[in-house]
Amino acid sequence: MVSFRPISRSLPLASRAALFSTCSAASATRPAVSRAAGLANKLSTSPTFRPRFRPSSMRALTTAREKVKVLLVLYDGGKHAEEVDGLLGTTQNELGIRGWLEEQGHTLVTTSDKEGENSKFDQELVDAEVIITTPDRMAGSRHQTRRKKETGLVSVRIPAYPVSSNSFHPGYLTAERLAKAKKLKIAITAGIGSDHVDLNAANKTNGGITVAEVTGSNVVSVAEHVVMTILVLVRNFVPAHEQIERGDWDVAAVAKQEYDLEGKVVGTVGVGRIGERVLRRLKPFGCTLHYYDYQALPEETAKEIGCTRVDDLGKMLEKCDIVTINCPLHEKTKGLFNKELIAKMKDGSYLINTARGAIVVKEDVAEALRDGKLAGYGGDVWFPQPAPRDHPLRTAKNPFGGGNAMVPHMSGTSLDAQRRYADGTKAILQSYLSGKHDYRPEDLIVHNGDYATKAYGQRK
Repeated sequence: MVSFRPISRSLPLASRAALFSTCSAASATRPAVSRAAGLANKLSTSPTFRPRFRPSSMRALTTAREKVKVLLVLYDGGKHAEEVDGLLGTTQNELGIRGWLEEQGHTLVTTSDKEGENSKFDQELVDAEVIITTPDRMAGSRHQTRRKKETGLVSVRIPAYPVSSNSFHPGYLTAERLAKAKKLKIAITAGIGSDHVDLNAANKTNGGITVAEVTGSNVVSVAEHVVMTILVLVRNFVPAHEQIERGDWDVAAVAKQEYDLEGKVVGTVGVGRIGERVLRRLKPFGCTLHYYDYQALPEETAKEIGCTRVDDLGKMLEKCDIVTINCPLHEKTKGLFNKELIAKMKDGSYLINTARGAIVVKEDVAEALRDGKLAGYGGDVWFPQPAPRDHPLRTAKNPFGGGNAMVPHMSGTSLDAQRRYADGTKAILQSYLSGKHDYRPEDLIVHNGDYATKAYGQRK
């Protein structure tokens, strides 16, 4: 069987433009009869004559790019996605790309079934050329994670938990799954964070699978959530609201643990895209601002924000009334906030985590909250995720019955963030389908069989 490769894809863009220009000019200046006669004369008088273009190449000039199969792995939004079409990261609304893809003749398969070896995800991945999935976390940053020192990524399988089937977690591309994906060329993360992909395996599969994400698409959303959580905890909002819901009215009961944010000492662990934005948003509150990060902010940036770098994490924790975690998860930060480190924090301080659930030891945080060492803990990231019903941080409270500001994994998936990462995903997909591969450099994680960033894995 003969395989025809469209000539329009085998030439660089400049050559293609010149080719079409030449053909167009020739067609406009030479009558059809003369062209036919000239070609007949050449064929009859020149035994060595070869047509400039083979018939297959002529057809390729009007042939669209080969049709591809795109696998989209999202979560079910149920009736909520039907009510609000802005919930783009759901199986119902499909990032808004179905019509666009089908108009080009491509195939889009959407599923939320990703558990078990016979899942729809596994079945459809076998012959998919493109996969798009939401990330393991909707919080993170290239500025933060580019300094992660890992040698590789551990394949992870998420167990089933007795929670809703529309759980928000990605389709994990393990080495085993990638080995079965014989046609896969690109894996796109609809958001930020590509640690659901075995990147070392991706570099070795099918000549190198491109892994890309939409950098910066939700950093504002997460930074705002951090500031909101700080205020909710410090102002003791949740117990006060619960009191009103119960029909009670006891101001002293909730005011006894309510404070102003002004004048408090706040420190961030990690000062990447999110951490820096958190500090900027806290500046107007009149807080004393610190950060812990082995790479310092530019001097002019630190001066503008009014923040101070502390090069010893324990010493920073001793100073802070409020600590917010905005660093990536890797082997040095997994379980970082354990009983020993929490013991170094100020008594009655607050801890906020929108980075990764595994950065804290959940049992140790719950104990510190119950004992009053921590006045409050809040965030939206869990380990494991989705959180089982008996997860200790669902219900842990301080001795006064408050101090819990935990929510589902939602900080980076506001409707505004969903529009940004949907648009960014479409742009990456368009770059691939067009054959231009003109991706934003900051969106690339691995490309052409190698790491495009130090975010995941230590580059040679």
